[in-house]
This record gives sequence, structure tokens and C-alpha cells, in this order.
Amino acid sequence: MRHMHEVTVVSRQECSLCDVAVEEIERICGELGVPWSVIDVDGDTELRAEYGDLVPVILIDGKQHGYWRVEEDRLRSALAEL
Repeated sequence: MRHMHEVTVVSRQECSLCDVAVEEIERICGELGVPWSVIDVDGDTELRAEYGDLVPVILIDGKQHGYWRVEEDRLRSALAEL
């Protein structure tokens, strides 16, 4: 059985880069059938300490994949891996 990856966008309110990243993740994950979610970095002190200056941060299976911008080709390649 193939492992299904999960993508998380670590975001915050009133962040234009975050809004763009969420739109791109929604489109890409929708096309690939990959589950995804958004977490507000300001709602969790540990997340804020770790990622606060990097948002938006893209996590795949809980591990940091990238930040500030979605690199579509790189993301698609990572999601294609088992």
C-alpha cells in the first residue's frame, strides 16, 4: 500500500505570502489528492518560536520542506516519493 503524504502550511493572519502559499497548496494538493491543512503559527508558542520568522512554512509529514514560497516542482517531486 502506498503511503499518503500530508502537507501542512504553517501560516499567520494578515500575511500575504501565507495567503498565496495556501492557495498554491490547495491547488497542488487538490490535483494530487493529498490531504493538507493550515496551522496558525501565532496560536502555538512552540510553533511561533520555531517558525515565526519563516512563515509561510510548508511541512510534509511534519518535516520542514520549505518556507516563504511554494516551489511547485520540488513539492510535486517530494509528494511523488514513497
